[in-house]
Amino acid sequence: MKKFIMYGAGNIGRGFIGQSFSAAGYKVGFIDVNKEIIARLNADNRYPVNVVTSDKNEEIIVENAYGIDGTDIDAVAEEIASCDMMATAIGVNVLKFIAKPIAFGIKKRAEKNAPPLNIIICENLIGADAFLKGLIVKEIPDLEDYVDKKVGFIEASIGRMVPVMTEEKKQGNPLRVYVEPYNVLPVDKAAFVGEPPAEVKNLYPYSPFNLFIERKLFMHNMSHALCAYLGNLRGYGFIYQAAEDFDIEYTAYRALTSSALAIAAENGTDCKMLTEHADNLLYRFKNRALADTVERVGKDTVRKLGENDRLIGALNLCEKHGIDGSYICIGVAAAILFAPQGDERSAELCAFARENGVVKTLEKYSGYGGGYTGLIKDIYDMLKSGEKLPCVLSFVEKSNNGRIRV
Repeated sequence: MKKFIMYGAGNIGRGFIGQSFSAAGYKVGFIDVNKEIIARLNADNRYPVNVVTSDKNEEIIVENAYGIDGTDIDAVAEEIASCDMMATAIGVNVLKFIAKPIAFGIKKRAEKNAPPLNIIICENLIGADAFLKGLIVKEIPDLEDYVDKKVGFIEASIGRMVPVMTEEKKQGNPLRVYVEPYNVLPVDKAAFVGEPPAEVKNLYPYSPFNLFIERKLFMHNMSHALCAYLGNLRGYGFIYQAAEDFDIEYTAYRALTSSALAIAAENGTDCKMLTEHADNLLYRFKNRALADTVERVGKDTVRKLGENDRLIGALNLCEKHGIDGSYICIGVAAAILFAPQGDERSAELCAFARENGVVKTLEKYSGYGGGYTGLIKDIYDMLKSGEKLPCVLSFVEKSNNGRIRV
């Protein structure tokens, strides 16, 4: 039996990547520092995944699973040295802490002349492949040539939505995870050393992969955040409530259409696949069983309004290709007003805007001073004063100087 190592036993690790490779016949080892999760994996060697929709709940049992203590660097390195393939789903900020154990595992592979290793990087970061490779090479600089030739750093686009698991959802099993039915895993075909594993049926190797990186960030993440920020203004607690609101759905659809056209122009590709994806996203956001919260999806506007992140990044791409981005501006303005209790980073940005204005806020947190600055300020002022979304939409329609165009 082939062995797959999953660095990170969280919801994406267990509920998407690990499940996919287990279904393909791999034995799946999960590396994590959560001792409860690791102990339960080693006790059960299996765990439940519940595939949920608004009216259906199907339980799938993932077999041939085990745990590896992430604090035991030698054990981690040995597992990496002996695996057939691996992935990370640990969080961007944690990659710097796992680079050393991965590097030690690669060093062991080099010493015993093991086959090439492909690492699927399931992190929300543009350029995650070069970032992780750089961290690893710093740990084993004498093996840089080996890493170049024998290790593939594969970017992935994680589209499957997995909610935060409550104690009620866990049903007494800390390994249980809820997921939506969508399970396509696009990966960078050109980055593999050798051929992608054909036995993993939901793996979708594609090249050039920039199309899927932008689709995830500037369509999925952008519209998800927009729903959260507008939902917050309307007092909704859950994303599905926001997605079911006609005004919010309309705004999200127009923003998605703009972003789809910009991505198509950037990559020289047909827009049909992207606009179909927009329809699919808005349908999936209405999945009540996921019960994803507005606070979780909107959290940390300092990061989510970053220059290359979901909203401003999509807006920049629209400007680059002369495509109307005014509906994305509604999401940006709503994000600046987002400051739920306990979200210190969003509260920081929101307070700065109150004291210094929208223009300086966009400059400081988004590095943005483009042609939509004035529109974002006007929308912000309207929303801040309590103006209703239909009035804002009407204002945007009237103030739009052009039409969405390729």
